[in-house]
Amino acid sequence: MIRTLTLSASLALALPALAQDPAHRPGEEAVDPYVASDANAGAQPFAGTEMFGAFHGQAGIDRIVDGMLDRSVADPRTAGIFVATDMVRLRRTLKEQFCYVLGGPCAYTGRSMKDAHDEIGLQPADMGALVEHLQTAMSEEGVPFHTQNRFLARLAPMRRDIVTR
Repeated sequence: MIRTLTLSASLALALPALAQDPAHRPGEEAVDPYVASDANAGAQPFAGTEMFGAFHGQAGIDRIVDGMLDRSVADPRTAGIFVATDMVRLRRTLKEQFCYVLGGPCAYTGRSMKDAHDEIGLQPADMGALVEHLQTAMSEEGVPFHTQNRFLARLAPMRRDIVTR
């Protein structure tokens, strides 16, 4: 029992470090150390699983994030934002963030919104285009319009940490 508790305590102390260990996440670039926390997601999760279900669970979230990012990279208005971005890490952490906020069984291991966007220099027009791509991806996934609006309203306060110019 003592050996099990010691191992569990060691794993608990090591878990925050896994978020920025590129060997743990194949294909991701190294980032400066930070403490992984659900609080970094920038929004409180919805209660219950209704929202998670309305987005068709993790598979739906994955399709939405991939669709949004694929459009954003292809759009001349937003393509420049992603030139120096670790897209493997971005896809993973955005999927975690959406899953967490939608009340799914996920933890968010990314950086805070302020730290993640600090050097990007997003402008209001950039944010508008990104939200447009998110809305298109949610519509293609069949997420009802009123449910999309509930999600966007939950994400909206992050704007002050994301839009920096």
